[in-house]
Amino acid sequence: MAWIQIRINANAATADAVSDLLMEAGSASVTFIDAKDTPIYEPKIGTVEFWADTTVIGLFEANHDMNAVIALLKRHDEIKDSLVYKIEQLEDKDWEREWMDNFHPIQFGEKLWICPSWRDIPDPDAVNVLLDPGLAFGTGTHATTALCLKWLESQDLTGKTVVDFGCGSGILGIAAIKLGAARMIGIDIDPQALEASLDNAQRNGVADKLEVYLPENQPEFTADIVVANILAQPLRELHSVILGLLKPGGKIAMSGILEEQAQSVADIYAPFIALDDIAVEGDWTRVSGTKNS
Repeated sequence: MAWIQIRINANAATADAVSDLLMEAGSASVTFIDAKDTPIYEPKIGTVEFWADTTVIGLFEANHDMNAVIALLKRHDEIKDSLVYKIEQLEDKDWEREWMDNFHPIQFGEKLWICPSWRDIPDPDAVNVLLDPGLAFGTGTHATTALCLKWLESQDLTGKTVVDFGCGSGILGIAAIKLGAARMIGIDIDPQALEASLDNAQRNGVADKLEVYLPENQPEFTADIVVANILAQPLRELHSVILGLLKPGGKIAMSGILEEQAQSVADIYAPFIALDDIAVEGDWTRVSGTKNS
């Protein structure tokens, strides 16, 4: 199917209104992108923040009346005086295939691979996790996920119980099981993340070793290993909860932490863990340690 898109210059105050109007006008989807490379790394929990310069992109079927879309935008008092837009015809191609072609198997450490299901497995004798990009965060392409996967690959997980705090797609827990863990417990505040984790575990043949819970439903337990790939703010605020899941002598790895935030996270955990490492990849870090006995 052929498509047409409109790109509209907006800001933090108008981006949401532009999005609403595009949806009202019949847009098939709306996307927000940073117009001037000023990323927002850590918004407050429960909030959505837009960039000071935001491009809002609305996607429409090729025969849609774009004059009607522009007319609707121009009737909005907050937008009409500053409306700057560009309409573009998109090439008619197999966009699903185009998207799929961007994802390739990725190796972590010596023996762990994350492989999209439509790609050939590079090394059948390696530890291979089949994982397709989806709604929940975590495909191995982000530096924070990569840092945690490399750490897990370096650990002896044989027979261990592992907690993935903020499990997203389940990628870390599934990798842990395939690396030898006997039991994996995924915890997340998003029910979609729990569903994605279960689906991915089923695809990888490890669903019998995976349990997932919303925080309010999780049973009492302690684990040998905890990985928490979330953000620095909740890592600091929830340190007692996260540490309460870990046995004395157990190991923990935390990511979702910008390099300049690493020391503040390490300082909060320092009374309770012996710090093993602060690893850096790009702008992101992983803090790991062993819980005091």
